[in-house]
Amino acid sequence: MKKLVLIALLLAAPASAATLKSPIATMEKLPVVLMQPYDEHANADAAVAAAFARARKSHKRVLIDLGANWCVDCVVLANFVELPAVKKFVAAHYEWATVDVGRFNRNLQIPARFGITKKLAGVPTLIIATPEGKQLNANDVFAVTEASSLTPQALADYLAKYAQ
Repeated sequence: MKKLVLIALLLAAPASAATLKSPIATMEKLPVVLMQPYDEHANADAAVAAAFARARKSHKRVLIDLGANWCVDCVVLANFVELPAVKKFVAAHYEWATVDVGRFNRNLQIPARFGITKKLAGVPTLIIATPEGKQLNANDVFAVTEASSLTPQALADYLAKYAQ
């Protein structure tokens, strides 16, 4: 009887974390829409400041994507986020800012704001923060640096993990 009550409670409880089911099964099926997702001439400080300003109004998380156009994994991540279901999920939970880090020689003041002062371990590097600037993913900022070798669901799970 206790088992049935526990099962009923679990089924009745609302899901506390956001979920996102990947709309593709394998990366081989990922359509390529963006080949150069990072604007090498953009003002990174202004882009990040604008994302935080939007987040304070929308009460969403800030997602800072540090990457470069030469990086295959960055292109994979950018295209994954362009999938309609993923794009809708990201728009509902995050204010997104892309920052071009060149060959690890550009816009490094952005990761430095979050304590990443040594050379980046790889790109893409994602920084997820509250609208007030508190970083939420300090322990796994480099989790998607090999995005092309991750499953689509692993990428979706990573984005969902910090969405709420």
